[in-house]
Amino acid sequence: MPPIPGSGLAKGLAVTLRTMTKKTVTAQYPDTQPELPPRSRGVIGLFEENCTVCMLCARECPDWCIYIDSHKETSPPATPGGRERSRNVLDRFAIDFSLCMYCGICIEVCPFDALFWSPEFEYAETDIHELTHERDKLREWMWTVPEPPALDPAAEEPKEIAAARKAADKLAAQRAKEQQEQQEQQDEKGGNP
Repeated sequence: MPPIPGSGLAKGLAVTLRTMTKKTVTAQYPDTQPELPPRSRGVIGLFEENCTVCMLCARECPDWCIYIDSHKETSPPATPGGRERSRNVLDRFAIDFSLCMYCGICIEVCPFDALFWSPEFEYAETDIHELTHERDKLREWMWTVPEPPALDPAAEEPKEIAAARKAADKLAAQRAKEQQEQQEQQDEKGGNP
């Protein structure tokens, strides 16, 4: 049986009429902020104190959008006869977000946890050259990074925390023993005329 002429138009209009009678769910974006899922990817925040200028992030970036400049500083020896120590000091850390594809490789390869995902997403600029954000702006975004998810209560304690707790307990026991010995010495001095 051949289709009735205009049946496709009638079906399309029926869908349109059904949709027109439903309540709209459009969020008026600038007036109401969207509820982003936890740990969503927005921009990259820099925790500058952890950055050792190892340049792993810049080397692994497939877009080459991370720019790092540094210089070496030497510090005098801590003890006489020791040797001078040198360390890299961060001069410039910039990310060109017009090139970045938000893959997260730089965050994954950072061995010192200096880079984090921030949920900030409102950083549009009128000029493409202004999308290169320097370390000051990246540091501002660092404070919008959410806390990591809590550990599973049934999971075993990380080795680092267990080792730190063991060392802290040992130190506390040693201090308590020293205080007890000092107390005993004071009691002996006070008891004998």
